[in-house]
Amino acid sequence: MQPAVQAFRSRHPFRRSLGRFYYRNKRRLIQLADASLSRKTFAKELRDEILPHTWFEHQSLLLRPLKGVDMQLQHNKITNLRLAIAPLNGLIIKPGEYLSLWRRIGNPTAKRGFLPGLVLNQGQISEGVGGGLCQLGNLLYWMALHSPLHITERHRHSFDAFPDVNRTIPFGCGATLAYNYIDLELYNPGPHEVQLGLNIGDSHLHGYLRSHAVLSETYRVEETHHEIRQQWHGAYTRHNRIERIVCDLEGNEKRREFVTENHAFLVYNPLLEGPQN
Repeated sequence: MQPAVQAFRSRHPFRRSLGRFYYRNKRRLIQLADASLSRKTFAKELRDEILPHTWFEHQSLLLRPLKGVDMQLQHNKITNLRLAIAPLNGLIIKPGEYLSLWRRIGNPTAKRGFLPGLVLNQGQISEGVGGGLCQLGNLLYWMALHSPLHITERHRHSFDAFPDVNRTIPFGCGATLAYNYIDLELYNPGPHEVQLGLNIGDSHLHGYLRSHAVLSETYRVEETHHEIRQQWHGAYTRHNRIERIVCDLEGNEKRREFVTENHAFLVYNPLLEGPQN
């Protein structure tokens, strides 16, 4: 059984603004320390040549009609995604290199062409410049889970915003983003280069990981210990654990790896019935 979760506390807009200022500048100081102390090397080479072997590929739907939400915000999200994937498509992550999303994308400001998109603000769906980029974080995290890449920084979503209708991957297999202090960072332990590919089709955001070498293992991701609970303060929360099953090329299980544990407030009422088929 999952432990009790404290009630969500809404923050005043001034405090949220002050918090963003603090955490962004704290991250900048940490990055300066990283550069001088740990000497991380970040991936920067873009290559037009597509490497021959696909390690994993995935796609996610771009437009989802949501009750009470202006669809223009989702169309704006597509513009934001196009801008964000430009410095990522074709990126080569060499052995020993890291990929930091925000180091590659930069600050998603209106001056750079980013538009208002959907964001989750204290459990409420609202809009913000650059909104919708969490879809990119979710896609990259899911692909990394199916590869030898190490996930060195990932932040879970604090809220489960939508019911499981049309959900194709387990709850909690995403990665939230907020410039620059809530990042997704991947590390390539080697020995092979890994190429990241991203493009936007008519209906989906597509991604792949490719390399010169064929994978020697396959990966499967499962959730365990799933539970929805009503807390003492009345809110519903959702919990699970994510495990990765590593198999040989014949599908025989070699080992199980604990990935993460998720805890999130539900934005919707879990007792409502979904649409009938």
